[in-house]
Amino acid sequence: MKTRIEHDSMGEIAVPAEHYWGAQTQRSFENFKIGTEKMPKEILRAFAVLKVSAARANFELCPEKMTAEKLTLIEKVTKEIMDGALDDEFPLSVFQTGSGTQTNMNVNEVIAGRANALAGAKLLHPNDDVNMSQSSNDTFPTAMHVAAVESMQKTLLPALDNLIHTLDGLEKANRDVLKCGRTHLQDATPITFGQEISGWKHSLLCDREMIESTVKPLSNLALGGTAVGTGLNAPRGFAALSAEKIAKETGIPFFTAENKFHALTSKDELVFAHGALKALAADLMKIANDVRWLSSGPRLGLGEISIPENEPGSSIMPGKVNPTQCEAVTMVAVQVMANDTAVSFSASQGNFELNVYMPVCISNFLQSVRLLSDVMVSFEKNCVRGITPNREKMKANVENSLMLATALSPVIGYENTAKTVQYAYQNNITLKEAALTLGFLDGETFDRHFHPEKMV
Repeated sequence: MKTRIEHDSMGEIAVPAEHYWGAQTQRSFENFKIGTEKMPKEILRAFAVLKVSAARANFELCPEKMTAEKLTLIEKVTKEIMDGALDDEFPLSVFQTGSGTQTNMNVNEVIAGRANALAGAKLLHPNDDVNMSQSSNDTFPTAMHVAAVESMQKTLLPALDNLIHTLDGLEKANRDVLKCGRTHLQDATPITFGQEISGWKHSLLCDREMIESTVKPLSNLALGGTAVGTGLNAPRGFAALSAEKIAKETGIPFFTAENKFHALTSKDELVFAHGALKALAADLMKIANDVRWLSSGPRLGLGEISIPENEPGSSIMPGKVNPTQCEAVTMVAVQVMANDTAVSFSASQGNFELNVYMPVCISNFLQSVRLLSDVMVSFEKNCVRGITPNREKMKANVENSLMLATALSPVIGYENTAKTVQYAYQNNITLKEAALTLGFLDGETFDRHFHPEKMV
C-alpha cells in the first residue's frame, strides 16, 4: 500500500496515499480498532451540512479569512459528502473519543484534502479553515441534532404515515365485520374488526404526535459555543448566522441554542426524542403481536385473519408458513428498547462542560430511527396491506362467546347473568338454553334483549 507522510501537533504519520484524510484520522483509525460500528452516515451528512453552513457564515463575517475561493471549494466537497461520493473516506469507529473530536477532524481533513486536490494547491487547512469558528465540542452535538431531526422527518415519519394510511383503509373496509373482543387473552364482549384496527391506527397517530413534539427541542443547535460554551474564537453573530445557514441548507427550521453551556453538556433533547421512538416501538410490538395472535393456526389457533404467505416457515415441516413480518417488527422493538437504555445512560454521563458519550448516544438513536423506518415499510408492504378477515370464523366465535351474556345483566342482574354463563359453560349449551333452564327469562324476552350486533 502506497503511503504519504502527514503531520499534526504530535508529529508525522504515514497515511494511505489514495485517501484524503490526514494525520488525526489515521491516528484514530489505528488506535480505536473496536467493533464494526462506524460513524453513521447520517452524522457524516449532518457534518457536511454544518461545515458548509459555518463556512458561509464565516464568509459573511470574516471574508478576509474565509475567501470566496475557499468557500467554493468547501461547497463542492461537502456536496460530494452529502451525495455519498466520499463514503470511503470516513473509516472511524463509533467507539472513539467521547466528544467525537476524531470524527470532526476526519471531516475537516477530508474536506481540506479533497479541496486541495481539486485546486491543485494547498489552499485549505483542516483546522484554520474548515474548522474556523468551531470546536469539536459544539460541532458534534450540532451534527447530532441535525441528523436526528433529518432522519425522523425524512425517513421515519413518511414510513409511519404510510402505515397509518393503510390501517385507515383496513379500518374502513372492516367497520361492519363483527368479532369477539378479548381482554386478558379471554373472551370479552363483541367489537367490529374495524374498531380493533382503529385502536392500532390511533396508537400510531399518538406516537406520531409525540415524535413531532420532539423536533422543536432538537432544533436548538450548539454551534457557536466552541470549546466550553463561551464562544471563544467565534466572531460575534456566528452562532445565529450559522444556524440560519443550516436551516436554509436542510429546509428545516434550526436555531442557535439560547444557552450553549446546556447545549454542549446536556443530551436531554435526545433522551426525550428517543422516548417517543420507544413509545412507537412499544405500539408496533403490540400491533404485531395482535396480528400474529389473530392469524395463528391455521387450524389450531385463533385463525380470525389471514396474512400474506411470503416464504416457507420451516426446514422440516412442509407447508408451514409463519408470521415472519410480525417477528421482525417485534425484534426491532426489542432493539429500540435496548437502545433507549444506551441513549439514556449516555445522556446521564459526562462531566462539567461536556458530555463525553456522544458517539454511542447518537449511534443508538439513529439505529432506532433506521430500524423503525425500515421495519414499518416492510410490515406495511409485506403484511398489513394483505390482512383479510376470516368472516366465518369471526362469526362462529361471536356466536359461541359466553360474554354475550353481558347484554342480559341489566335485565336479570349481574349475579343471575354470571350463573347463566357458568351453567352454559359447564353443560356445553347455549346462553339462551341456560337462561331458560334456570328460569331467568322466557324465550321472547331473551330474543328481545340479545342482539350481539348492537353491543359494539
